Amino acid sequence: MTPPPELPDDLLEAFLAARSEIRIGYARDSTRGQNLERQIDALKEAGCRRIFADKKSGKTALRPELQACHAFLAEGDTLVVPSLDRYGRTMKNLITMVADLQRRQIGFTSLHEELDTTTPGGRLIFHVFAALAEFIRELVVIGTHEDLAATRAHGRTGGRPTVVNTELLKAARDLLPDPERSVTSITSVREP
Repeated sequence: MTPPPELPDDLLEAFLAARSEIRIGYARDSTRGQNLERQIDALKEAGCRRIFADKKSGKTALRPELQACHAFLAEGDTLVVPSLDRYGRTMKNLITMVADLQRRQIGFTSLHEELDTTTPGGRLIFHVFAALAEFIRELVVIGTHEDLAATRAHGRTGGRPTVVNTELLKAARDLLPDPERSVTSITSVREP
């Protein structure tokens, strides 16, 4: 009888088999009245070797320090944030950024939520968040399709009314060969 195959100690260890233990922090405040000191203190206490900090809205991913932080991170590192809302503003944005970190073999930790993707439980919780976000997106798509079908069943179509009619299109085409007319002037043509 052959012995059963040897299983790894941690069945949920999907990545970061050789963590560097280097923790890099990212903090963000968006209003003039706020200051970053509390966040930076928390990141230092969490053992972050380097901290990147933005004074920008979280609505955009075009934050210079966030981009610099992502460029600085190396395989095996862990990105540490004070809370999820300091890193991203929407669940979709958070999931996208954390998935990119995971592909690069970089861990993610949020201090306030006690979420740590370098642990099996942390990855599980984050995947539950991701699954819920995807489920909600699918419900929105299904609802939209049902609403459009109901609108069509009542003889209506969705969207804005068409602005261009056949007469307007013919007038624009007639002006196109004229070298004195620019495309911009042709597109501003109204009813003939």
